[in-house]
Amino acid sequence: MLETGLIEQCAPTLAGLKTANLFSCRVSSEEMLNKEIRRLNRVLNGKGVYVELLLKKEDFALIYVYRKSFLERDLQKEEVQKLLRRFGYHTEGIAYCIRQLEKRLAECDGFPHEIGVFLGYPIQDVIGFIKHKGQNCKCCGIWKVYDNEQETVKLFEKLQKCSRVYAKVFSEGRALSQMCVVA
Repeated sequence: MLETGLIEQCAPTLAGLKTANLFSCRVSSEEMLNKEIRRLNRVLNGKGVYVELLLKKEDFALIYVYRKSFLERDLQKEEVQKLLRRFGYHTEGIAYCIRQLEKRLAECDGFPHEIGVFLGYPIQDVIGFIKHKGQNCKCCGIWKVYDNEQETVKLFEKLQKCSRVYAKVFSEGRALSQMCVVA
């Protein structure tokens, strides 16, 4: 059920190129969704990748796929901690921060702006997005870029190529467990 969304939307995380990705899916049964998330975690946790349900509304679920070691590294950065504290986070650890993000998602109509931190976006782009209210970016790709445009455009190309390759090999029958690298 979730594997296709995971491959289509989270290949850069599975490949160890990105901290995290999000994807949404339709859900008919929360019990089946939770069972599938547990199964995916059995397959992926040994390689450092974790799958969590961030938000469930009616028949819609928002799934968060992340590399624990990458997220730990990102959350330890001083600028990231400063930004998260502005939004009421206590940066005592990954689990706590993810629970805070879940709470913020449930309270917001859209996505809270700090979500970029949890997805591994460069902090200057997250800050730029907040400061400029999503306007006046240098370019737009996987996220809106406010700093270091040339390097980020190259990264976008690399991440998009990864997604195409993962989709191709998955469609040819490669197992998810074989596609997730240890990073």
